[in-house]
Amino acid sequence: MRKLLPEEIEKKSFEMITKELGDIILDKEQEPVIKRVIHTTADFDYVKNLCFSRNAVGRMQEAIRNGACIVTDTQMAKSGINKKELSKYGGEVYCFMADEDVAVMAREKGSTRAAASMEKAALLKRELIFVVGNAPTALVQLYELIQEGKISPKGIIGVPVGFVNVVEAKELILETKEPYIVARGRKGGSNVAAAICNALLYGMREQ
Repeated sequence: MRKLLPEEIEKKSFEMITKELGDIILDKEQEPVIKRVIHTTADFDYVKNLCFSRNAVGRMQEAIRNGACIVTDTQMAKSGINKKELSKYGGEVYCFMADEDVAVMAREKGSTRAAASMEKAALLKRELIFVVGNAPTALVQLYELIQEGKISPKGIIGVPVGFVNVVEAKELILETKEPYIVARGRKGGSNVAAAICNALLYGMREQ
């Protein structure tokens, strides 16, 4: 068996994904996102699980092009996002989960760090895309901040994984008017969150 270079492996993987999808026709804008998530997870359920608001991909890419930053709920997602690509447009990636002031806020309010980190992010004087791959409480807090008029995200990627309140938190985001990409159901994770971000960024190379 010949050893393949990383770029060869990725190219061959995407060819296999396309072949396995067979006659399934994907929306042209959504296709790169769906395929990259499948590439990351080897899970074809994302063909039906990923839910996109109207023109979500284009609107989030436009926000990135205009300097929007990304706020995520895990260091794992932050590590996986291609920050070099994002920096081309002036954006940065933030994760406040380990910040001491977030821990203090969570204790005082009896909430989670994930929820408190969304409150801290709402104070940033930047356009923001929120990327949640782990904590449903982050999505719930984000939904409440939107309803209270305290923040108007340029995009929401809601893909936490798990059992408790995960499905319900994702469904809340589907009620918002902000651009969103949501993995309905229990599946998701920080790796999925990062994959979606990277799909958006890599797609911008060709524009």
